[in-house]
Amino acid sequence: MSAFVRNKRTCALLCAAALGMGLFMPARPAAAAESEDPVVLRVSNWEEYIDLGDWDEEETIELESGDIIGETSVVEDFEEWYEETYGREVIVEYSTFGTNEDLYNMLTLGDVYDLVCPSEYMIMKLMAEDRVVPLSEGFFDETDENNYYVRGVSPYIRDIFESQEINGEQWSKYAAGYMWGVTGIVYNPEVVTAEEASTWKILGNPDYRRRVTIKDNVRDSYFAAVGALKSDLLCSEEFRSDPDYSRNLEREMNDTSPEMIAAVQDYLQALKDNVYSFETDSGKADMITGKVVANLQWSGDGVYTLDQADEDDFELAFAVPEECTNIYFDGWVMLRSGIEEDPAKQHAAEAFINFCSRPDIAIRNMYYIGYTSVLSGGDDPRIFEYMEYNYAAEDEEEEEAAAEEAEEETVEEEAEEEAAEEETAEEEDAGDGEDVIEYDVSYFYGGADCEDGTYVIEAPAESLHRQLFAAYPPREVLERSAVMVYFDQEQNDAINRMWVNVRCFNIRHVPAWAWVLIAALIAAAVWATVKVRRHFSGT
Repeated sequence: MSAFVRNKRTCALLCAAALGMGLFMPARPAAAAESEDPVVLRVSNWEEYIDLGDWDEEETIELESGDIIGETSVVEDFEEWYEETYGREVIVEYSTFGTNEDLYNMLTLGDVYDLVCPSEYMIMKLMAEDRVVPLSEGFFDETDENNYYVRGVSPYIRDIFESQEINGEQWSKYAAGYMWGVTGIVYNPEVVTAEEASTWKILGNPDYRRRVTIKDNVRDSYFAAVGALKSDLLCSEEFRSDPDYSRNLEREMNDTSPEMIAAVQDYLQALKDNVYSFETDSGKADMITGKVVANLQWSGDGVYTLDQADEDDFELAFAVPEECTNIYFDGWVMLRSGIEEDPAKQHAAEAFINFCSRPDIAIRNMYYIGYTSVLSGGDDPRIFEYMEYNYAAEDEEEEEAAAEEAEEETVEEEAEEEAAEEETAEEEDAGDGEDVIEYDVSYFYGGADCEDGTYVIEAPAESLHRQLFAAYPPREVLERSAVMVYFDQEQNDAINRMWVNVRCFNIRHVPAWAWVLIAALIAAAVWATVKVRRHFSGT
């Protein structure tokens, strides 16, 4: 069963009422709490990126470990939980931003927040500029039952946050993950083949002129262009068999050499003739209405798009390019300008992260947003149960597969015994039938040391190109993923100039008559200049 999900990138604004908060210590007596003013916590997050509550009763998520429903917003629930847990009132001032660049511009213009949730490369930028404060030692105490993040973050995600560094500082020291995913291609399987969709080259495929879309932001478009331009290298056996493949892949996909930037500019300017649009949010609707047949998309929005198409009985699919995919993260960081060495604010900010990491709250947010939480749940089974709730094969599908097998066995029994046994063995080796497959997500729930098979669900075979594939990509997909790293000021300036040239001016679109007019104007200006000089020189 697929949960109803909503879109991350459409506009919304939350204002929350006042409730509770505390310091780095257990809850204090009520009299002590009443003597202190409420702590104001200023939080800024992506638009439509937290559960607003107000669910209908039929939206209840029925799990083996208990039902989950969002009656009020997560922000309001946090305020109430915080006061009950720590004995001090907190008021959350919640606001939203549309892009990482919007957030950065807001900060540059003087807006002040305590806790924000940018993407991986913006987290790195804020770290490099010393704008964020480290998480406290208490935040990482796994014996504290309220530290839901450290107790429940996926081992796979934890390893990435601990292995990525900026200026010698680990991400994990400053950032706590929220949602994650990969970039890929949503496509119409009735028009586009899986093979065509499984390469960045589809964006420039002339067979789909004006029927594909690309992202209207420099980082995602730059990544896709590099993938297309380096396709032969990235797919070569020599490159993939190198012992340093992962490191080499990240270096190649974050290449900002002058030659690469020039090549990307030429490629994207040519691409403007082939794509339907550069878009941020409209691609989902354009896929559902059939205006386009392939759309560069974040996996979370890919799940949303497929869900919405399913409601209209319109099948779409999701593919990850063979060259490489970007593994992205949105995560919480505390801003130095807001926290200002205030332990009460920092405690409230860390508690907010932990509350959003509580398994039932993480499930509510995943349901509302459509993206995949970085949480696996630790000892709490509910997040894995929620994945099964969404993606496991339903009973009738399993029964259908069993019936087909039974029918095959009956036919086989009519043949010679030895031949029948050989055929049965071959079928068992191939799997349990064409309708149901075993889908292994041990890497996410158990980590690198977890044996394959520990976390496996029985899923419809079509999941290999559908929502489950987008939400929890298989291990082999993630092995060809790369993080979009932080660019320094010089690199940023160079690719931003390239992007302005791409989006605001395309030399290929200048018609011949315009070149004639430009040449005539230049000639007229030169003639006028010469005439003025002759006048003043008396010649």
